[in-house]
Amino acid sequence: MTLKTILAAAALGAVAATATLAEEVKIGIAAEPYPPFASVDASGTWIGWEVEVIDAVCAAAALDCVLTPVAWDGIIPSLTGGQIDAIMASMSITEERMKTIDFSEAYYNTPTVVVGDKALDLDATPEGLKGKILGVQASTIHQAYAQQYFTDAAEIRIYQTQDEANQDLVAGRIDATQADSIAMADFVSTDTGACCEVKGTVADDPAILGQGVGAGVRKGDSDLRAALNKGIATILADGTHAAITSRYFKASIY
Repeated sequence: MTLKTILAAAALGAVAATATLAEEVKIGIAAEPYPPFASVDASGTWIGWEVEVIDAVCAAAALDCVLTPVAWDGIIPSLTGGQIDAIMASMSITEERMKTIDFSEAYYNTPTVVVGDKALDLDATPEGLKGKILGVQASTIHQAYAQQYFTDAAEIRIYQTQDEANQDLVAGRIDATQADSIAMADFVSTDTGACCEVKGTVADDPAILGQGVGAGVRKGDSDLRAALNKGIATILADGTHAAITSRYFKASIY
């Protein structure tokens, strides 16, 4: 009787876990545009590389996912508070964030660059930014990195969105900005960003810049984490990740 009771309880637990994953999963994305990863088109539909990857991962993991835009600076509190179930918003896997949330395996990884006006002589080093004004997005690895390495050389200006930093760069109110290489390559290829160029890649610091971008989940949510890992592994193995990437980028970003 004891064995039967244990087996019955285990079966019920398995059913409960399956039911949990079968429910709607709210995937938090940053409400601010971050092309080419995620932005809203004229019809109000979210589009971009990361949006397509989210759809593919959820399909491969048999998850019923719903995109849920959240302001970037409140996205982790929204996860821990239960308003969303996962974060897939170009969030780097860092030691600091892992104190609060868990992460899936990485689904992309790109360098960090400094972009500045073509007319300015600067590079992605403390010496190269000496006396300059560097803009970074709040609550990002780029803010943490700039404050660690560039504070003694440059004035650090904080923005709520990367788009705001880019606008001030174009307007000449800052000299440079630091951000993800793919996002900035997209920016400098536009008519608006034609004034500027990539000045260099910052020196790597995995403790701050992280170990790639992963899906964030609540501490202990092992079922959802496992499901997302399965979805990520599947689209990497079957070529879906590469196919999506080829529509946006010239080379792999994994």
